[in-house]
Amino acid sequence: MAPAAAIFSSVLSNALLSPIWASRYWRNALLPPVALASVLTSASDHKNHHRSRKEHCWVVRRKASIAHSSLAKAVTTTVSSSPAHGYPEYDRLLPCPFQNESPRVEHLVVLEGGLVLDWISKALDLPPLFVADLIRFGAVHYALVCPKPPPTATPEQIQIYKEVTEPSVLQKRSSIKGKTVREAQKTFRVADANQFVEAGTYLRVHVHPKRFPRCYEIDWKSRIIAVTSTYVVLDKPAATSVGGTIDNIEECCAMFASRALAFDTPLRTTHQIDNCTEGCVVLARTKDFCSEFHGMIREKRVKKLYLALAAAPVPVGIITHYMRPVNTAPRLVSEDIIGGWHLCQLEVLECKEVMWPAAKVMETHNVEDCGWPFKKVAYECKINLLTGKTHQIRAQFAAIGAPIVGDSMYIPSVMAKTANPSINPFDRKWKEYATEDEKMAAIEQWIAQHGKEPYAAIGLQASHISWDDGNCSYEAGAPWWRSTDQ
Repeated sequence: MAPAAAIFSSVLSNALLSPIWASRYWRNALLPPVALASVLTSASDHKNHHRSRKEHCWVVRRKASIAHSSLAKAVTTTVSSSPAHGYPEYDRLLPCPFQNESPRVEHLVVLEGGLVLDWISKALDLPPLFVADLIRFGAVHYALVCPKPPPTATPEQIQIYKEVTEPSVLQKRSSIKGKTVREAQKTFRVADANQFVEAGTYLRVHVHPKRFPRCYEIDWKSRIIAVTSTYVVLDKPAATSVGGTIDNIEECCAMFASRALAFDTPLRTTHQIDNCTEGCVVLARTKDFCSEFHGMIREKRVKKLYLALAAAPVPVGIITHYMRPVNTAPRLVSEDIIGGWHLCQLEVLECKEVMWPAAKVMETHNVEDCGWPFKKVAYECKINLLTGKTHQIRAQFAAIGAPIVGDSMYIPSVMAKTANPSINPFDRKWKEYATEDEKMAAIEQWIAQHGKEPYAAIGLQASHISWDDGNCSYEAGAPWWRSTDQ
């Protein structure tokens, strides 16, 4: 096997674009593109398939080989070799595939200026049409200056970072004059396949973007609650993104609702609800209304009511927790005040016992079983959300032992705590730890008790939204668990 330095030199001389590092992490991605994900994954991706979800490493590689997977035979997309350019041909990113594939993210540094599409195609051995589609999906990002590499970087990779960020090198680049290095390291989406990228530019390519096949199954016109000159209210289906993800801005509610209404300008996102949650979302038609609505949310002039289907009874009244200020899932909460943690409050207005959803209803809506042992009855709760933190209702209900039906992320933690009441380090019964390392180990162990993000629906609906003292008031349709299918 060639030494690392030789491989490194080969990559630089052959591609003129350096694959600086590759981060591989496990997300519960809904279905990456078949003709892309199954055909274009390199051998080294498969080799590292079982890395932990938290591991981020720099990988220096030769140009990726194009492997033809048997998965391609199972779909209508045809893949064949083209003698003209050597790249496989395919039918773009559609139809949206229906099988899971691990995400693949490539981090690159341009060593010689040129068109962004050309450089990515050469460096990663990807068909130009594929790269163009990734750019259209919003899956390619750039920064004028390469960000600092992770601790796992090799000496060779650190050397490249130092070379392209050397002050004498940066001083020669007119594009970053007047900017601090931190400002120049800010990433933006590449919007044009013909965008010129100069030497030293950092590129992040999400080769396997997260997909949302549910978007293609929805009658979007039937989900429109209201249309005005400044906003649209949508009854969002579960298993969809409101405004897109970091690697996919095409398959989202804002885009599909805009097309259903034949709008020339895409709708704007004003607030978020989880992908697995259904119900009312407000999309702005104008920039002014978008800013206005953000202001109303900040000033707490927007009222949001939710319906939740809990797996255990929930007390009526205000429930208060404090959420750990870490922007990753799962969201950890504590009943005790902890410095720097965010206040989370919700008011349970009513809680009534209902029958556990029938198996056919769960199957129809792709609700996960999660192994919850008590499935005779559930509890429908009406909630006034007083603060609006990510996963707030899900995390708070789990913390009191009443997780949301189908919530594959938080139900496992509730079951783990039932089996071992002292496992949650942030519980009121938590113990003092002798060292910081011991405390961090306990936190990691608690995080490990949580499951994956739901891939479809859970028992949670944004049932009502109103503002302007109730003059603007909207209701979602019946939640999925009230379905009459048996």
